[in-house]
Amino acid sequence: MQRMGSARSVEITQVVEWNEGQAQRVEDYLAGEEPLEMRAGRRRLGVTLRTPGHDCELVAGFLFTEGIISRRAEILAIDAPGDTAQRGGMDNNVVRVKLKPGVRLATTGSRKFSAGSACGVCGKESIAQLRRRGIRPPDSKTRFDAEMLCALPEKLRGTQAIFGRTGGLHAAGLFRADGELVVLREDIGRHNAVDKVIGWALLQGKLPLAGHALLVSGRGGFEIVQKALAAGIPLLASVSAPSSLAVRLARELGMTLVGFLRGRRFICYAGEERITPGAFPAGKGSVTGDVVSPAISPAEWGKLK
Repeated sequence: MQRMGSARSVEITQVVEWNEGQAQRVEDYLAGEEPLEMRAGRRRLGVTLRTPGHDCELVAGFLFTEGIISRRAEILAIDAPGDTAQRGGMDNNVVRVKLKPGVRLATTGSRKFSAGSACGVCGKESIAQLRRRGIRPPDSKTRFDAEMLCALPEKLRGTQAIFGRTGGLHAAGLFRADGELVVLREDIGRHNAVDKVIGWALLQGKLPLAGHALLVSGRGGFEIVQKALAAGIPLLASVSAPSSLAVRLARELGMTLVGFLRGRRFICYAGEERITPGAFPAGKGSVTGDVVSPAISPAEWGKLK
């Protein structure tokens, strides 16, 4: 198996392709996947499986979205040999971070890079924890054009270099309100892709991300919403469905949450006031609380899905 690229993000391997009754040996591209360990001094903070590349951003984004740090100044240094390495190795899969004295790590002992699905009781506690962290509703002034939103998935796919070769990666793209792509990151893990985008913004001094939209290639789960809210992103869109807890969190903290963004159709689960007038039927209800008020009929919702 042959490595490609300095970030070891793509590999080439020999496979057997079966097509219309004929088998042949060909070369195929695979998305890279390697473990990454994050350490602060002698403390091991966690391990994740990720696509090599942008390790500094991944770790910075994780530290910020998990509430371990609250600002860029709390990271004194990050050493990520894997960002420049062209070959694998133990040292290339370890990121060492030096944090400002006073940053508390005691609460990170049970944390993992990616947590599992949460039950209803745990979900309520998770939302309460976010409030205790001081996460505030994102800016309410930005407006997003519905036609602009419909064009984002094509822009995202068109710039996914690794996905174009492998077909096996998640992507997260940060866009301005006018639809201009700011930064895109790919990873085998959808949470990692989001952390890389937010880590980029943190290291560039661009947080909070008022006036921006985040588009993810997978579903809009609770953790994705939580990470976007921590970064101050007012609109999160996905090409698939959000979870019930994600919708509840978006509504409680005032985020615009869009799902099933495909072609010229999408569903707005929360915060429809940020989408320019004319996108939704007027005077027939709105999406608030724990249930969706019937702005359109269930049959019409079914067609959208």
